[in-house]
Amino acid sequence: MTQAVAANAVKTQRLMQVLSAPVISEKATMVAEKRNQVVFRVLRDATKPEIKAAVELLFKVEVESVQIANVKGKIKRTARGTGRRNHVKKAYVCLKAGQELNFAQEGI
Repeated sequence: MTQAVAANAVKTQRLMQVLSAPVISEKATMVAEKRNQVVFRVLRDATKPEIKAAVELLFKVEVESVQIANVKGKIKRTARGTGRRNHVKKAYVCLKAGQELNFAQEGI
């Protein structure tokens, strides 16, 4: 019985770390209004079921679907030569009808 409780605690801890930050941009705002989707930066090894479970756990909303976008880091020139920004994984989370996320009230 204690192994099941420990496994559940590890799973919950993993879900708390899956979402890195919400994406606040003009495109993310347009998608939120038009398609009832919210955009998050997530861990690069996160899966769609993990992202869905994490959003439902943290924000107490129902998720309809999750789309993933792997964004490659841009190559930038510096004084010492060229460098590369980090690769990022974005998750477009589609909420069910009537569900809403407001980051000002959630305290993120």
